Amino acid sequence: MPAEASDADALRPLADRLRPRGLDEFVGQPHLLTSGKPLRVAIERGQPHSMVLWGPPGTGKTTLAELLAGACQAEFIRLSAVMAGVREVRAAVERAQVLWREQRRRTVLFVDEVHRFNKAQQDAFLPYVEDGTLTFIGATTENPGFALNNALLSRVRVYVLNSLDPVAIRQVVDRALSDAGRGLGGRWPLSEAARDRLAQSTDGDARRALIWLELAAELAAAQGTTLEAALPEVMNEGAGRRFDRGGDLFYDQISALHKAVRGSSPDAALYWLARMLDGGCDPLYLARRVARMASEDIGNADPRALQLALNAWEAQERMGSPEGELAIAQAVVYLAVAPKSNAVYTALAAARRDVEHHGTLDVPPHLRNAPTKLARELGHGESYRYAHDEAHAYAAGECYFPEALQAARYYQPTANGLEGRIGEKLERLRELDRHSSRRRYSEKQ
Repeated sequence: MPAEASDADALRPLADRLRPRGLDEFVGQPHLLTSGKPLRVAIERGQPHSMVLWGPPGTGKTTLAELLAGACQAEFIRLSAVMAGVREVRAAVERAQVLWREQRRRTVLFVDEVHRFNKAQQDAFLPYVEDGTLTFIGATTENPGFALNNALLSRVRVYVLNSLDPVAIRQVVDRALSDAGRGLGGRWPLSEAARDRLAQSTDGDARRALIWLELAAELAAAQGTTLEAALPEVMNEGAGRRFDRGGDLFYDQISALHKAVRGSSPDAALYWLARMLDGGCDPLYLARRVARMASEDIGNADPRALQLALNAWEAQERMGSPEGELAIAQAVVYLAVAPKSNAVYTALAAARRDVEHHGTLDVPPHLRNAPTKLARELGHGESYRYAHDEAHAYAAGECYFPEALQAARYYQPTANGLEGRIGEKLERLRELDRHSSRRRYSEKQ
């Protein structure tokens, strides 16, 4: 290799130098790349198709796009949606048209962070994906179903990439340490235990592992120490779990927290709470969601749950972190072990459906307000029965619905916790209704 090429190659980051040159070097994603899988077939046969690669950072999205372009000897044009706009897309399309017209050569347009393109930018290359002028490959860490418009999604295949497990990361680390041409070439020995710790600490991101290795080697050289000694310092400064503060991972984790509470698993609920706090989630957001859980999933089975959730919310507002976070954790554990009922949640949904279906039904005359003489002359409030004046403080046989909905029943108490006693009371009151001689609308009941 010429000296100039060697010098230029040495300036490239380790992660870029070690980018796989073929499927035999690619690590991970067996669900996509085992023999016979569509993506592997497309690469092996050099038959590209437009696609979106969806997955966390450092899982091989860019590498797969390059391998596909190389397999079909296509021009590879890379754009970043963070910096590119419609002008850059049009320039890429023009380049693709020239290459096909003059050389019959295909073009692969790779758009990194494609979820950052707005609708107009996505529409700019849509016709050229449709007519085959270029093969589009988008890479995203966000759910394509939310981030991309339907017209584009209908023309691409979505492949989901998974975080790399520690075994796969360890393979990448070993190659980086041993490869004399592109890696560190054995110049920096590292123990098996340190390699394993590195593989465990990268949160499934192979690029992060290589960045840490490179930084540690530079630090070791500057300090005149070993890679083994320098690596922990680099890892401590750069460690952190993936969290996107508003993207799919954020909502997946709050969903997991809610479902762990609903499923009466305090340990899992604490784990997901800790994950979100570790990722930098606003504790006040978590407190608000915990209050929602108290009503949706515990409800009247234990009404204290909502009060405890509100107390935790107030504690976070007054004390901040970390004191307030402990109060939120206390509420989460209480909710997880409390008796469960979604009876109020489902009852409100059913009532709303009737409101939408029946429209604006008139308030029955006996339930109307009668503040004026005219209202009383019109019969407002007439024959209304004041429950406190009757036996058991209950107007047996009375109906508080519009006549068209007199038989509606939304709230179905469970047998759990306090709600079991509520259900028993309601059944006693209904028994009084059934035997009452003063039943309103009795001819229809």
